Amino acid sequence: MHSNAYRPFKLGLAVSVLFFVGYVLFGWQGWGTPAAVEQAVGDVSRWCERVQPGLFHEPVNALSNIGFMVAGLWMLWRLGQDVEAGRTGMMFGHSPIALLYSGAAIWLGPGSLLMHGTHTAWGGWMDNLSMVMYILIPWLINVSAMGRWPPRQVLGIYSALVLVYGIGRAVNGWGLGINLDFFGLSIGFWVISEVLYRFWSQWLRVLSGFVGFIVAGVFGITPFEMMAEPERFWWVLLFWLPGLLATGPAPTRRTYLPWFALGVASYLSAFAIWQTGKVDHPLCDPDALLQAHGLWHLLSAAATACFFLFLRTERRAPAP
Repeated sequence: MHSNAYRPFKLGLAVSVLFFVGYVLFGWQGWGTPAAVEQAVGDVSRWCERVQPGLFHEPVNALSNIGFMVAGLWMLWRLGQDVEAGRTGMMFGHSPIALLYSGAAIWLGPGSLLMHGTHTAWGGWMDNLSMVMYILIPWLINVSAMGRWPPRQVLGIYSALVLVYGIGRAVNGWGLGINLDFFGLSIGFWVISEVLYRFWSQWLRVLSGFVGFIVAGVFGITPFEMMAEPERFWWVLLFWLPGLLATGPAPTRRTYLPWFALGVASYLSAFAIWQTGKVDHPLCDPDALLQAHGLWHLLSAAATACFFLFLRTERRAPAP
């Protein structure tokens, strides 16, 4: 038995517990001035739940984020089992990429909890940053495989993007002051790079950016809307970036059923439910114990676990 096999899991568990201890200690006397976009105690929040006094201003929407922490800790436990069994690979054992993915999944929980729990501006910053820190990983994995980047380069680029985005978001607010929806763009990057990973060709590199418009359409943004507001949607020009970076076919292959399909289904279901968890939606019930936004968190957490298992199906591609 490897004595260090479960060290990342133990560390993740300890940090998770310490987060809640720190949360209680810092919030015991109140969270101070709420963000300008948040509502007063007794009013209905942006995400439908009625704002409560105390530690958790949106109790259900805040505590449902524990789902992300449980999912990430389960991933770390699986990685510990890999070490014991001698399994190796990009998403196995103590691989830096596997640990980064698991850690980012855990951090989605505290990030979102801080927004729904504290209603502060810095809590909102943490929430948005945690989402970006997670969504960067899948598409960087894909383009690094096609661009033959070593893990150290992937981690360096990831760290730089997180740092630049985090500072830019803190200074300039949502959109970095240039209408850049980096989270939404990164979802597009992931799908575009996944198509390239599976079907790479020189022609597809040229055409791959059009996949991004399909992804945008799924989330309700049409080409007509983009053309009507080019200053708002200028970033669609970046849809061709994955194709530019994908200089060759990936040396590995993945199995898309069942885990990729289940991950996509879970996330799209979560997104559909998320739409109903807004204050102006007819299904909004601010005093219900079951909140749509809480379900969004739980289903999104399930999606991160599905994609973790999907990435673990990666095997070396057969020789041409």
